[in-house]
Amino acid sequence: MYNHHFGFVELPFSIVPNSRFLYLSQRHKEAIHHLQAGLGDGGGFAMLTGEVGTGKTTVSKAMIKALDSSTQIGSILNPTFSNIELLQVICDEFSLLYSDQASVKQLTDVIKQFLLESYRSGKQTLVIIDEAQHLSAEVLEQLRLLTNLETEQRKLLKVLLIGQPELQHKLQMPQLRQLAQRITGRYHLLPLDSNETAKYIQFRLQLAGGNSELFSSKSLKAIAQATQGIPRLVNLVCDAALKRAYQIGEKTPSSQTVSTACEEVMSFQPSFYQPRTSAKPNSNKRSYVIAAMVGLTFAGAAYHYLPTVVTPHIQHQVERLYPAQPNRVEGQQTLPRELMILLEEPSSLSQGLETLYQVWGYHASVVDQMCLENNRSQFNCAQLQGSLQQILESNLPVLLTLNYQGQNHYAVLYRANQQQVQLLIDGQRVEFATQWLEQVWSGEYHLIWQRLWHQTLKPGMSGHPVASLDYQLSQLLQMPLGSEQSYGDDLIQKVSLFQRWQQLAVDGIAGEETLHRLELLSQEGAPHLNALEGV
Repeated sequence: MYNHHFGFVELPFSIVPNSRFLYLSQRHKEAIHHLQAGLGDGGGFAMLTGEVGTGKTTVSKAMIKALDSSTQIGSILNPTFSNIELLQVICDEFSLLYSDQASVKQLTDVIKQFLLESYRSGKQTLVIIDEAQHLSAEVLEQLRLLTNLETEQRKLLKVLLIGQPELQHKLQMPQLRQLAQRITGRYHLLPLDSNETAKYIQFRLQLAGGNSELFSSKSLKAIAQATQGIPRLVNLVCDAALKRAYQIGEKTPSSQTVSTACEEVMSFQPSFYQPRTSAKPNSNKRSYVIAAMVGLTFAGAAYHYLPTVVTPHIQHQVERLYPAQPNRVEGQQTLPRELMILLEEPSSLSQGLETLYQVWGYHASVVDQMCLENNRSQFNCAQLQGSLQQILESNLPVLLTLNYQGQNHYAVLYRANQQQVQLLIDGQRVEFATQWLEQVWSGEYHLIWQRLWHQTLKPGMSGHPVASLDYQLSQLLQMPLGSEQSYGDDLIQKVSLFQRWQQLAVDGIAGEETLHRLELLSQEGAPHLNALEGV
């Protein structure tokens, strides 16, 4: 409809998947790296999770495109079926013959024979299951049993599970603990940030034959804020803006046109996609404009808001609408009013840790929220004491213990640099100068990080944990990957070198302290304090 008006040769923002418009942000590239590593030799399962519209299909298509002819792929969509139906679908995907009355055992035998023949002919077999959160525990266990067929070096069947965040929660069920332990590569795909959203829009405009600068920088930021950087919603808003601009004869979509398109599209989205509106002043009620925020919500009622987009100049808006009121504390200057109001509400350690886990795109269990040792968890948790400079150097979000009017409060340090900090408190975001933090924070914080290894690794051991140890050390130390399949002299040398570098006891054994230090330096795909421009 508007192609000729804007000079496009094809629609730039169709929501129909088109391999020509495949845009890989840094997040997508990280996801592909993690999944490829997880599905490498020795790996059986990999898992990709993310909210609806974040680009999970884009990642899987890019992975498939990168595979050579030695890999045969079966793709399963909307898998709401039973054990026997799963086996039948796998047989259908690879054109395997079976009887309509075949039992689970007979179908399993057909698949295993096919896998053995494929292996002998140099073929690898990969099954990709989309919408995997719909799989029952029984069907997931059947998948695990299928991957039991293996050689000394690798699994004969590899499985990529793609699903919404509920899939992570499902894999924490006790009956699926064996499957969870077999997932050797996992990645949670977060939405695009404001810079990535702008590049995504400009990429599609240019590829469609149009002007990549069609949307102003102001409009690009507005789209990123309204859509929370979810690519599918970005497409819908941009398409609506172009249609409206065409209808009223604009050569380029105006800010008002873009704003109207955002309102029209987002009004039809679930409530958790809606940004919170500012409250009006009220002398009878405590009211305040908190930094305008948007939420990244895990599907399901147990998931809460997670801010992902910074509102430009929010501090100026706050000061203009609500000038700071005197709050005299002896020996101290006045705290920012928005911080004081949030700190008047009670908060708990478990609520704070739940928010911190959400920043990582992870649904925390009750044990996770208590920062207790949990070998089944994907994360480690530690209570530490330190300085803001140490936290900035680690570049990972943390949960701060704040003290205000004699009471402890918990806030996630979400973004930070030497000048400004952003905190998440009770589902809301507040930004202020770093100097104010010293008045309410004495150095205590909780840190979480991805658990990459679950046991001490020693010379003579082999398997995926050892291969992963070699990979991470080789990356950090900029050394070539080892040629051995086990923990031999080459890996002992790397571990010893890493221990000397980190000023640890040098014994060549990857014990708890060594692994924890290595994990903290190997958090690929992690949220970062300096992730957004200007903070």
